[in-house]
Amino acid sequence: MFCRESSSSFLPLNVAKSLSPLFPEPPALINPISSGRRDKLPRPNLRGRWKVTASRFNIEKIGEIVKKSVTKIKVKGFISAQESLLHGVADQPDIGDRSLLVELFSTEMDPLTGMEKDPVKDYAQRVWSKVPYEKYECVFEVPEDFGTVGAIRVQNQYHKEIFLTDMELELPDGFVTFTCNSWVAPKSVDPAMRIFFSNKSYLPYQTPEPLKRFRKEELDTLQGKNREQVGEFTMHERVYDYDTYNDLGDPDNYPELARPVIGSLSHPYPRRCKTGRKRCDSDPSSEQRYRDGVNFYVPRDEEFSIAKGTSFTASAILAALPSVLPQLESLSYPHLPFPHFKAIENLFEESIDIPKDADFLQYLPRLIRACIEASDDIPQFDAPVLIKNDRFSWLRDDEFARQTLAGLNPYSIQLVQEWPLKSKLDPAIYGDPTSLITSDVVERELKGIMSFDEALKNKRLFTLDYHDLLLPYVNKVRELNNTTLYASRTLFFLSDDSTLRPVAIELTCPQNINKPQWKQVFTPGYDATSCWLWSLAKTHVTSHDAGYHQLISHWLRTHCCMEPYIIAANRQLSAMHPIYRLLHPHFRYTMEINARARQSLINAGGIIETCFWPGKYSIELSSDVYDKLWRFDMEGLPADLIRRGMAEEDETAKHGVRLTIPDYPFANDGLILWDAIKEWVTDYVKYYYPDAGLIMSDEELQGWWSEVRNVGHEDKKNEPWWPVLETQDDLINVVTTIAWVASGHHAAVNFGQYGYGGYFPNRPTTTRIKMPVEQPTNEELKEFYEAPEKVMLSTYPSQKQATLVMGTLDLLSAHSPDEEYIGEHPEASWANEPIIYAAYERFKGRLQYLEGVIDERNVTLSLKNRAGAGVVNYELLKPTSKCGVTGMGVPYSISI
Repeated sequence: MFCRESSSSFLPLNVAKSLSPLFPEPPALINPISSGRRDKLPRPNLRGRWKVTASRFNIEKIGEIVKKSVTKIKVKGFISAQESLLHGVADQPDIGDRSLLVELFSTEMDPLTGMEKDPVKDYAQRVWSKVPYEKYECVFEVPEDFGTVGAIRVQNQYHKEIFLTDMELELPDGFVTFTCNSWVAPKSVDPAMRIFFSNKSYLPYQTPEPLKRFRKEELDTLQGKNREQVGEFTMHERVYDYDTYNDLGDPDNYPELARPVIGSLSHPYPRRCKTGRKRCDSDPSSEQRYRDGVNFYVPRDEEFSIAKGTSFTASAILAALPSVLPQLESLSYPHLPFPHFKAIENLFEESIDIPKDADFLQYLPRLIRACIEASDDIPQFDAPVLIKNDRFSWLRDDEFARQTLAGLNPYSIQLVQEWPLKSKLDPAIYGDPTSLITSDVVERELKGIMSFDEALKNKRLFTLDYHDLLLPYVNKVRELNNTTLYASRTLFFLSDDSTLRPVAIELTCPQNINKPQWKQVFTPGYDATSCWLWSLAKTHVTSHDAGYHQLISHWLRTHCCMEPYIIAANRQLSAMHPIYRLLHPHFRYTMEINARARQSLINAGGIIETCFWPGKYSIELSSDVYDKLWRFDMEGLPADLIRRGMAEEDETAKHGVRLTIPDYPFANDGLILWDAIKEWVTDYVKYYYPDAGLIMSDEELQGWWSEVRNVGHEDKKNEPWWPVLETQDDLINVVTTIAWVASGHHAAVNFGQYGYGGYFPNRPTTTRIKMPVEQPTNEELKEFYEAPEKVMLSTYPSQKQATLVMGTLDLLSAHSPDEEYIGEHPEASWANEPIIYAAYERFKGRLQYLEGVIDERNVTLSLKNRAGAGVVNYELLKPTSKCGVTGMGVPYSISI
């Protein structure tokens, strides 16, 4: 609500030109402001707030106070706004030439009455318009002794909702800006006046007396206390509340899509935003889903901007076209594999010839239809950077290992700290817990480089261990159609040049009533049969890693766990609270993208269940990991690295930790970003909280953190590891962790998705047939020996699954035109305080330094995990980017 408007939120010129034929020119308005005035508004005065001297009063007789006449000055106000294209109605003239009622409120009490000063009001007139942008002007007659303007209130008397960007007051000594960035519903829908505070931040005890009631009233509104209607929230509302993930299934319409409630004692999970929808008839514990074509509820200001929404819709359709059109002829065969590898390569080399009279064109938005009709064909998919650089890299063992450190999921690799490798699951249920990867197997593969004992002692052995997580799901997943599953362990050896070399893969199936436990170890081969078996084993492991990445490293640890912080902040922290204003840029768009995910990505029968190996158990598995592994105190980067044995504390090291693998691109770049964020947060927190007592006595701050723990993460509220907010360091660590998860963590696991997963053989999202040596039939062995490539292609996702995932990853990897990158621009409230603004400039400088470091590292050939012939440079934590799929750029927030 109070973040600045990015300059990139305006449509690029070429897009604006393409849009212009689709919208009629607005009628000429009286006294229009020139385009020059709009494009080059006066710069706000950042030296301080507007203050005037109070007038004097004379006491003429006892008990009677006579006030001298107060001089009034005229103050112009300019409001920048956008009209709604999605939620508005047809354009209509203003009522009585009035559209917005605006009131100004002073921060000072009346010295005579001891009460609030009367507000100054005027009706704003629209003076400039070009869809969707508008400019309004009002003129206030302000008493000379009015004092500092601390808040404005706005009532929308127009016929449609309006997005207020900001309001500037033109004062004798310059402009003062109130940042709004919020939708205001029409009076006919919501007669309450909207309050917007100045850019000066106040702790609760510092709040000027006249603003205290507004501070409380606004929080009451956001908590839903002022809500008159009951039931489902409407689109214009701004109510933040909690609910479980009880809306993923659809038992009323499709009994097979019934799913358990996620967020309970049996399935612990973070909470999501409440919508107030009715419960299902067939399962009262589940919430009814939105039907196709019905907009889902998130608090109004959490929705995408016009630019973001347009870009997302266009990208979604264009991303979906390649995955749909080539498959129309084979819808009757959804499990059809690719016939050969050339067919996979054709996805990037051939275009789709779309007939201009194709029936489906009439259902597409006009903009997308215009783009298609203007072209003879469109490319199916752009070649991902992985195969652009080296089309065969995905086949090599060194690339398989390198991606654990510099690929899409750098959060799973860990040091082997106990030997032998042994399961902690109940052997009576799952069979022998001891791994078949023995020290003899390791020594045989090390080929005399060093002994096993030396390798273990010198921290040379690392693992991707998905054994205990997946084993309880193996039998359940194998009952599903067109998929299979193993539990897996993969062992790597660290070479002297800081690269990893895969040593062995173990695949396991648990025992069941029909068969004993099965497990087998595969090692890099030197004959045809063992080489193919090794490649197939790697395919299963990369599939496990792809599913874990999407459900845990990406969805759970960023999107899902961030939502309670956002809900609690809006319910408990006033918009004028400095910590709210520090965190707010890290919350942008997250609630809407999460709601969209519940609609079509993680829902029953959605993309994840359809295309990833856990199938209908996807979110249940995510819940298990949340229950067993998620801890807030381990979500910060240094703590995460130490927990996995990838670093150890070292006060003499540059970042306070020493990496176990020196060339670990994610960690090397990430620690610079982590330190920059922490230093910025430290400067900010210590400015507003010079002593710990202020933290303990801040009821809004304490209420926020209490609600995060006890409501937002209710199923873990009794865990002893939750931080408490007692000192500046406590608050710094909490805020830094949240900021890191929203920015660096999410960027590292999101924006490389198409680059690494767009060529799906590199990261298949599911495997559909078992290893040919697991209790094989004669026919299975015969096919493997005669046509191993056919076995590999049948193991991969089907054509329908692969192309659907590729289109989805293309969409999720793209930056929107109005992306806000970390450190790119300051918030208005930061610029309002000189000390904070100076700290922000230092922060920005550190991020620019990081960009230079990344560029230098990516041309340093000794860093083999990020540089070399055909190697994909590691740029995922490079702070800025252009829009589109770039494989770089760190937005403030989880916005896609």
